[in-house]
Amino acid sequence: MPLELIIVIALISIGIIFLLIEIFLLPGITIAGIAGTVFMIGGIVCAYIYLGSTAGNIALVTSAVALGGSFFWLVKSKTLRKIALKTDIDSTVDNSYLQKVKVGDKGVALSRLAPIGKVMFHDIDMEGRSFDNEFIEEDTPIEIVKVETYNVLVKRFEGANEEEDLQQKIKNYKQQ
Repeated sequence: MPLELIIVIALISIGIIFLLIEIFLLPGITIAGIAGTVFMIGGIVCAYIYLGSTAGNIALVTSAVALGGSFFWLVKSKTLRKIALKTDIDSTVDNSYLQKVKVGDKGVALSRLAPIGKVMFHDIDMEGRSFDNEFIEEDTPIEIVKVETYNVLVKRFEGANEEEDLQQKIKNYKQQ
């Protein structure tokens, strides 16, 4: 009987250790979590088979309390603070160029908008999105429909007078 008791205690202890490693150190469902579950269930099943139903019930309750207690202890202890990330990212994306454009500005598509791509307004490259999700080919004259937080909504420009100016801008951009 003492050998079976040692085996049950060892299996449950190994299972608890593997489950805590899974919870605190390894992301997702990995071998440690599966192994921990198998060891815990194996230890409890061994207690029922070799030590009787009373010892099996005691092993079940004791293993649940031990797992919960060790989890609570690890959460409250300072042990995990040594490996935790403490750096805060407080930087932001610079989108000040969006303040230089407004609805109705004319520009050109620098890449194919399918429906998102690179556009140019007032010699400023930025990200643009097709207003009605249509594909807009590269070098197509466009105009701004809406200025959003991180990009602009654009549509094809249908004007005839300003199209020549836009074609000149396209040529100047490609020469750079």
